[in-house]
Amino acid sequence: MSETTKSPRAVVDEKAETAGPGSPPGGGGRSAGLSGVGGTALGVGTATIFLSAVVLIPLAAVIWKGASQGPGGFWDAITTPDAWAALKLTVIASLVVALVNLVMGTLIAWVLVRDSFPGKGLLDLLIDLPFALPTIVAGLVLLTLYGTDSPLGVSLAYTRTGVVVALLFVTLPFVVRTVQPVLLELDKEMEQAAASLGAGNWTIFRRIILPNLVPAMLAGTALAFTRAVAEFGSTVLISGNVPFKTQVAAVHIFGQIESDNTAAAAATSTALLVLSLLVLLSIDLMRRWGARRG
Repeated sequence: MSETTKSPRAVVDEKAETAGPGSPPGGGGRSAGLSGVGGTALGVGTATIFLSAVVLIPLAAVIWKGASQGPGGFWDAITTPDAWAALKLTVIASLVVALVNLVMGTLIAWVLVRDSFPGKGLLDLLIDLPFALPTIVAGLVLLTLYGTDSPLGVSLAYTRTGVVVALLFVTLPFVVRTVQPVLLELDKEMEQAAASLGAGNWTIFRRIILPNLVPAMLAGTALAFTRAVAEFGSTVLISGNVPFKTQVAAVHIFGQIESDNTAAAAATSTALLVLSLLVLLSIDLMRRWGARRG
């Protein structure tokens, strides 16, 4: 039957068969594709505008203010004795906290996923407490427990150890909550197969479990480090804000703003921002390198 002698119904049925079962009738595949592109563009545009207004523009303003006095002024602002001491203490304490969280956070995640014991649900709930608790309240709790009138008989107030304890408190959930989902999704059949072939527990952990956990462990550690670098509320009380001894960078920045030295405060803030970005970028590059090597 030629095209001119086909009935309208036959022509419609033939076009529907040509378009395929997933295409809407009447050649709607192209319209749907255009609609999807438009929807994607709208979503990307909305997300970009929101992120620019909330994150990018404020960060750009801080960087611009910090660099307003030129490279020499920026360097002088972050290398004054009090600013340099605060930055050094912050970086060292944050590195210590990140390493402790790397080990203890992974261990806690393992216990929560692989072990069963009374109170497991309560412990799992308490892990998120630092997220829900205002950091200034966390500082007050730590000062009450470890202050000069500590009911435990342990005084950590106005010491660098107290600063580390405060940072550990607020950063604990990051490694736990990034490693825990990976442990839940691990295929235990691989572990059972390795055990049936004679592999010991340490070999199974080192060759099967650990390679799958490393990306999550690195991500959680990076988040813990950057959170510790920027911490203010939990440290301002227990540290005592003693320059050259227990004053962290965030508290130093607050003091500069109170002294109406916003350029120096912005310069120190920019230094912390660059440090955090470098850490996150390094961790991301390590994860990509590990993924390429399998």
